[in-house]
Amino acid sequence: MADIRGFAMDWDVRVHGPLDAAHTVLLLSGGFSTAEFYAEVAAEPSLGEIRLIAATLPGHGGSTPPADPSLTACAHDAAKLAAAHGCDVVVGHSIGANVALEMAAGEGFTGPIILLAPSFSLPDEMLALRVLDRVAAVLGSLPYRAAVSMADVALTVAQLSTERRNVLGKEVRKNSPRQLRRLVHAYLDYLRRQGSVASRLCETGVPAWVVHAEQGDGGLTAAERRVLTACPTTTVVTVPGTSWFLPNEKPGLVADLILGALR
Repeated sequence: MADIRGFAMDWDVRVHGPLDAAHTVLLLSGGFSTAEFYAEVAAEPSLGEIRLIAATLPGHGGSTPPADPSLTACAHDAAKLAAAHGCDVVVGHSIGANVALEMAAGEGFTGPIILLAPSFSLPDEMLALRVLDRVAAVLGSLPYRAAVSMADVALTVAQLSTERRNVLGKEVRKNSPRQLRRLVHAYLDYLRRQGSVASRLCETGVPAWVVHAEQGDGGLTAAERRVLTACPTTTVVTVPGTSWFLPNEKPGLVADLILGALR
């Protein structure tokens, strides 16, 4: 059983796989989402013998908000979570990918890490999120209230069944607009302060995969792509076509990356 002492944050986790698994993988959700967003990955038959710890980022999806909303504080506690469960690999989606990066860059996690749709700088991040943050400076949490209420509309772009879109939409609607405003602002402030974290990733020396779809889930600047391509420990994976929700739409690819990281 994992030692849960010493955590500064409350973590909502879903555990999949056998207790006596030889390998354990931490799956960090993205912004607005929850551990439920990894259900498709957890259902992949090739991962049946691996223990998967799917974790909701504290404060997202209606979970208990952290006292410190900063991404670095989240990474610090996530590293404790990974250690408590004996995780060999960390997978992060969206904001969760940046948390995974900071676990390697500042918290001593030696990897490997798989970063699904990370943003290495503000230009990488979706314009809609940046606009929400700016408008919220004037209107408070109201813009986030509107964004949460339109979860079902946003999920219509997902290549999923209507039933699954409804399930995920329900998860998004659990969010507290006030907490989202606080957490997203802290995340974007992290990107502003860093400028670009592409070189920061390379400097960790940790085996890493950076995964983006050709369209839909953000991307990389030309300079960032050059840095990552030249980095001997980083592999850039470009998924053909459009995808906004890689863990849900491309679970087989994520499973293959996990298996590759464990070899």
